[in-house]
Amino acid sequence: MPRYTGISSEAFRHPLDRQAEQALRSVPGFDLVAGKFVEFMYERPQTIYHIGNSIQVSHRQYATIHRIFRECVADLDVQPEPILFVSQNPIANSYALGKEHPYIVINSGLLDLLTEDELRSVLAHELGHIKCGHTTLIQMAMWLMGVVSTISEMTFGLGGVISSGLIYAFFEWRRKAELSSDRAAFLVTDDLNTVLSTMMKISGGSSVYAHELSLPEFIRQSNDYQELDKDNLNQIYKFMLYNGFGASSMLSHPFPVERVHYIREWAESDEYRNVKSGNYKRGDTTGAVDISQSQTESKKSETEAEKLKRQIDELQNEINRIKSK
Repeated sequence: MPRYTGISSEAFRHPLDRQAEQALRSVPGFDLVAGKFVEFMYERPQTIYHIGNSIQVSHRQYATIHRIFRECVADLDVQPEPILFVSQNPIANSYALGKEHPYIVINSGLLDLLTEDELRSVLAHELGHIKCGHTTLIQMAMWLMGVVSTISEMTFGLGGVISSGLIYAFFEWRRKAELSSDRAAFLVTDDLNTVLSTMMKISGGSSVYAHELSLPEFIRQSNDYQELDKDNLNQIYKFMLYNGFGASSMLSHPFPVERVHYIREWAESDEYRNVKSGNYKRGDTTGAVDISQSQTESKKSETEAEKLKRQIDELQNEINRIKSK
């Protein structure tokens, strides 16, 4: 497998990802939401949850997965090495979270569905999120939706700020961020068909009937989906489906057939060929969300335990204040 020593996320980040993040940051209320997120949300409780409730992958636990994972980490030059967990869940899914101590969770359903090469594609995809600094914004989006779902009881000071525009911007960015991570998967696997077959299986694959799946037919389906845009009404329907009109909720990922289109397009580009040949931008990833210097400096003297206790106390006080009204 190829190894991209010192590669910067900017070498493979999709321009739609950049544009969507810039649009998100410009929406009124983003800065306040970011500040409240930093104030109330922590990586550590979620890490503790997975240490207690999932299997932490190592050379003694899921040794094969651990080997593949470490190869992916080296290929994308991700530092520090994230923690990898396997969670007991039949739904074929995975995700990456955390900034200071990043981690990846893959559901057990993936292990029963994918080949080792396809599993490599999934792991590289999640490492792409970490490499691009997506994880903080992803956590913010998840936290914001949790606040919105209980907004009648506690708003954390966001009741007058959260707008549909901000929520739409978060989801639009989340969908576009997937396109960058698909590129990371392609770079690591070095095989377009592996990335595409992974998307196909996650869309509706079956371990029992896998022999009846056809990648060429799935690619044809992707082409047919693009053809729908020739009718303006279909474009409106796509927008409505992505944004929760006519569906139960807004979608956090692009439709798989759309991802197929974008990654196939990149595979034919000069940009991809340059990266593949070693002509890529190098440098560190700074992450997607910056906290102001004043916020970080004021908390440097606190230990992690003191910080966590103080924030929990403040959160509880805020909840009590709101409920007493």
